[in-house]
Amino acid sequence: LVAEVGLNGGFEVVKDGLPVNWLLYTPKVAGGDFQIVLDTMVRHGGKQSLAFVVRACSSTGGWRSPGFTNEFPAERGRTYTIGFWVMNDSAEFRMLVGGVSATRGSYETVIRSAKRIAQWRYVEYAYHMPREFDILRLELNVLRPGTFRIDDLSISGIR
Repeated sequence: LVAEVGLNGGFEVVKDGLPVNWLLYTPKVAGGDFQIVLDTMVRHGGKQSLAFVVRACSSTGGWRSPGFTNEFPAERGRTYTIGFWVMNDSAEFRMLVGGVSATRGSYETVIRSAKRIAQWRYVEYAYHMPREFDILRLELNVLRPGTFRIDDLSISGIR
């Protein structure tokens, strides 16, 4: 299933109530008080968007805060374009992208915002893969309570 689905940036393919091909920081992992919702009413494209309805959370980021991550094989020195659609109500969110290995990584912040985004807004970021890494890691976290939605995430050159 995972290989057939690819990136699943529209969060359309689901197993056990969560989108496949993403490592999600659930309340069981991150602590806090929040729900991960596949929202069929508010979406940019497809059948649904991914929403984090957060009542309480850590502002630390990583696996300690609501969110998701994944790693993808990448070409050293290549520039990748990361694009996605977001809506935000009261939450603070952050998207990181970086080149990683088993023991270290080099990250850049694509966006960090606590601004209200009432209509779908497209965010795009060009990331130049460092020559010392061949794995691209993407991570999104919600750092402050509110409702955050994401949909139609893509990474150029990643399948």
